[in-house]
Amino acid sequence: MAKAYRTCTILLRLMAMASVIAAAVVMATSHETTTYFNLTLKADFTQTPSFKFFLIANCIAALYSLLALFASSTFIPQRWIMVFDVMIAMLLTSAMAAALAIAQVGKKGNQHAGWLPICDQVPKYCNHVMGALISGFVGLLFYTIIVFYTISTELNPLLSGNK
Repeated sequence: MAKAYRTCTILLRLMAMASVIAAAVVMATSHETTTYFNLTLKADFTQTPSFKFFLIANCIAALYSLLALFASSTFIPQRWIMVFDVMIAMLLTSAMAAALAIAQVGKKGNQHAGWLPICDQVPKYCNHVMGALISGFVGLLFYTIIVFYTISTELNPLLSGNK
């Protein structure tokens, strides 16, 4: 049982790490410059704090995934790993929410505030951001699965009275 648990968590962590690295790379490479009515419009992820937060959160999650892969239970108890998994899942959730809110404004605009949509002028940039958000969501999904899987395997012995 312990070997199957370890193999499953390694696979889940590798998939989560690949997803958040892909999200970070795609977000970091999202930029486009266009001219619109003699005005140069430059769209870059560094101009939006929530996209920066999204990039940093995904980098933190990737680094943590790498550390968690090599952390053995002799150095760090499994329950602490579970706590850190929950913290990373919450960090990714907040970064995802912030980035999605700004992406929605970029795509649809906000008529009440007078913000115009920009995706018609910089479609390559918007497509990059959308790809990063999709990959980030997949990474968040994997982290949620890791959290539920770890909690269920850690609580199962407690509920049966064997621990």
